[in-house]
Amino acid sequence: MTQPHAQKVALITGAARGIGRAMALDMSRDHGVAITYRNTLPDGLSDDILAVHCDLTDAAHPAAVVEAVIDHFGRIDVLINNAGSAVASPVDTFDMTGARAMMDVNVLAPHGLLVAALPHLQAGAAVINISSVNAVLPPGGASLFGASKAALELWTRGIAKELGPRGIRVNAIAPGAIDVEDADRPEALRQLFIDATALGRLGTPKDIAATVRFLASEHAAFITGEVLTVSGGYRL
Repeated sequence: MTQPHAQKVALITGAARGIGRAMALDMSRDHGVAITYRNTLPDGLSDDILAVHCDLTDAAHPAAVVEAVIDHFGRIDVLINNAGSAVASPVDTFDMTGARAMMDVNVLAPHGLLVAALPHLQAGAAVINISSVNAVLPPGGASLFGASKAALELWTRGIAKELGPRGIRVNAIAPGAIDVEDADRPEALRQLFIDATALGRLGTPKDIAATVRFLASEHAAFITGEVLTVSGGYRL
């Protein structure tokens, strides 16, 4: 049997790039870190970070991911549900298949992974879900994406209530407009986001990673069932 890792261990889904990658790099400073990826090969991560290829919408994969993490590290202390999908859903060109796949990734996959990980989560563990300001600010032509994130936030509160007696905290982060490398935004759209943000800039993946670190830490020991908006004052 694997000897439990001396440090706490964080499992981060969808962390091959962008915000998830920033989380992995930040948490790896003082945590053991495992990430999942589906389509994009991880790049620029330390060899100490365990990368697990999976499809979390496949019913068999969450248990396999947890088993891989436990075999490698011997424990899980922080579960970060970052993997997500954004699909347009205009009413005049609705794609049921794409919409169902998005709901599977954004809502059902976090639940499935939590169910698989729960036997290994002890009192003091933290679950952090990555939502979006679009949960309360519906995006034009992508209302189902907003609805999926609203469902994730409601699930966050419900699971926080359910797991509170076990000493497990569950929170969510709702990023605003974040400047990530693979976001193919025209400059005019970037400027619209900046103009709509009180702090006058786009957010960075490091802004979200720092918030994850806070919610995973003892500094947030009495915070659960909350959605922390990290948007620089987007659309105030």
